[in-house]
Amino acid sequence: MSETIPRRAPLIAMLLVAMLLAALISVPANPQDDDDDKPAGSPVNTAQPELTAAQSSAVGITLVHPIRASAAARIDGYGEVLDAASLIGDAGKLASTRAAARTANAEEQRLSALYNSGAEASLRAVESAQAAQIEATTQAQMASSTFVLQWGPIAKLSDAQRAALIEAVAGGRSILLRADLPGRLRLGTVPRTAMVSVDGTPVAARVLGTLQRSATDSQSVGLLLQIDHVPAGIGAGARVLVSLQGGPDKGVLVPSAALLYGDQGAYVYRRIGGDTTTKNGKQQFAPVPVKLLQASGDAWLVQGIDDDDFIVANGAGVLWSLQGLGTFSAEEEDHD
Repeated sequence: MSETIPRRAPLIAMLLVAMLLAALISVPANPQDDDDDKPAGSPVNTAQPELTAAQSSAVGITLVHPIRASAAARIDGYGEVLDAASLIGDAGKLASTRAAARTANAEEQRLSALYNSGAEASLRAVESAQAAQIEATTQAQMASSTFVLQWGPIAKLSDAQRAALIEAVAGGRSILLRADLPGRLRLGTVPRTAMVSVDGTPVAARVLGTLQRSATDSQSVGLLLQIDHVPAGIGAGARVLVSLQGGPDKGVLVPSAALLYGDQGAYVYRRIGGDTTTKNGKQQFAPVPVKLLQASGDAWLVQGIDDDDFIVANGAGVLWSLQGLGTFSAEEEDHD
């Protein structure tokens, strides 16, 4: 018994501190924000936590001004030419499994209608048709999931557009590349154009979109590129240098630790009002949605806030826990 009490003491102390902090903190229903800035979207939540200066200091909340900046003009990476046979095979399997699922569904409906009307259709035949329908549907779903993981942007095309692209790739008029950006796990705004270096010669490419499957070796974000005018001699498996052309987007830099993620996307906490405290001596904070543009070291270029705003650089997770948004900051979780 004498050994149990010291082990429980830290937990009891933490619970008492949490209860005391909860008693001191109030969350008003929906105060008005007199800031003239227009956020990137609708407010994430109308609740706005309040903390005194002492409470903010105790939980490690720090405030900073975002820094005005522009997106990088170029993002360098490397690419690998993809095998056209893989695309043709995956697209064929997707089409065949979907056709098999439609056939199995029609057969199950036909036998069920005959059985329910008292015609010559046994219950065993209906059950066998139902089992075949489930199997065919499962195969179609698996093929669709595989195609989306491997060829995500192509999966979003219409049937006619997909068929035209596959025909061009199969005929050698176009090639597809996977471009990887080492050190990046995600992108904000996806560039639309790229330059591929083939033996020092720049070749224009189009960015079709991001790929859901990360590279196994570099664990980096992947983009699917298309080159319409294929240089002679370049084939599947060739590795080339890629330069993605960034847009002229402007915004502000915020620390990565300031970003949290919810159902409506990324957001930060901004201090409300121009004064340090409100009338009741507390600092008031509100979540503001932001649009991610581009990563830059330990910061992100975003839109939706201004450089004269005060945002929470550290301790945003505390405000989240008070507000109960159901999200978390990956950066803060790593430091817990």
